[in-house]
Amino acid sequence: MPLALYALAIGGFGIGLTEFVIMGLLPEVGADFGVSPTVAGYLISGYALSVAVGGVGLTALLHRVDRKRALLLLMLLFIAGNLVSATAAEYWVMLAGRIIAALCHGAFFGIGSVLAAGLVPPRRAAAAVSIMFTGLTTATVLGVPLGTFLGQAAGWRSTFWAITAIGVVAFVGIAALVPAAGGAGDRAPGGLRREFGAFASGQVWLSLLVTVLGFGGMFGGFTYIAFTLTEVSGFAAATVPWLLVLFGAGMFAGNLLGGRFADRDRVRTLLVVFAALALVLAAFALLADLRWAALVALLLMGGVGFAAVPGLQMRIMAFADRAPTLASGANIAAFNVGNAFGAWVGGLGLAAGLGYTSPLWSGALITLVGLGVLAVATRAPGGEFARGPRERAAAAAE
Repeated sequence: MPLALYALAIGGFGIGLTEFVIMGLLPEVGADFGVSPTVAGYLISGYALSVAVGGVGLTALLHRVDRKRALLLLMLLFIAGNLVSATAAEYWVMLAGRIIAALCHGAFFGIGSVLAAGLVPPRRAAAAVSIMFTGLTTATVLGVPLGTFLGQAAGWRSTFWAITAIGVVAFVGIAALVPAAGGAGDRAPGGLRREFGAFASGQVWLSLLVTVLGFGGMFGGFTYIAFTLTEVSGFAAATVPWLLVLFGAGMFAGNLLGGRFADRDRVRTLLVVFAALALVLAAFALLADLRWAALVALLLMGGVGFAAVPGLQMRIMAFADRAPTLASGANIAAFNVGNAFGAWVGGLGLAAGLGYTSPLWSGALITLVGLGVLAVATRAPGGEFARGPRERAAAAAE
């Protein structure tokens, strides 16, 4: 695989660290600024909303910029946002830094996915995309625990200084290793009208809906997993951050395996993964009171859930093949919309008094709905199974 993919992965690592490490440092940050836990939580929800905005808005704004230069500009925005967070003297300045850093998230992975796929032969495109997302999964396995430990030992600002430094390393790596403009997949073809024209395809919208439901199912269960592990499985609260390393390890492995299988047969991989995720979530809910079963389910939930990511990203790029950049960015936004939707539905179950396994049940149900939408999409006009023998043969040869 080209070294440029690993430069993109470093950028993904920094972005993943920025997104998730705040969860472990929220008490320290809130105490430092003198705000309530609810207000401190806006540092998480504000970030997620900004990812959705940036995934479409910044991608559209950069549509005329070659992809290498666009990624470099996005990394500068990422560095600036984390620098603001590291030096913030007031809470609202910190929140502004989080929003600035989040704006680059969706656009970076959206543009980076198209660039990564263009760096390799088509038969290895999903694997190339999965390598870029490896940075994000590595952040959950190693970066978040280490970042939390650093923040608790040397102050939370030290973590954001470290993330800023990672951004600088990623910037240098992209500048040195990503091919200059003129190489494969370096520029979005056509103008902004053509990019938005991709959304005239019903399959693009169905792909976005599948992404929202698929990721919404997994994160619907994951958002409240700390309550499930402590109140149902009986683990001590202090062990939860380290137990979540299992989830991150599953994400890491599932992402790489999902990319390989998606290169062989994208749609069948997604169908199997969605069915498996629904089963894992349901089994977790049923067996959560058994500690060993909870550990196995936690690992599988991360692995099976994230195995869908390369295939989901490649599917929307395939149906927006003439102008994939904005659609790719929109799909990254759809992941975050799914996160918020799944958390909202899971919270309804808790508020209704259905117990701490109810988010897992609702996650399984959301995933099953996503599986149904995907099955319909494959049979709808233009879908993978709606093509005739000649079209399928031509697509396979391509």
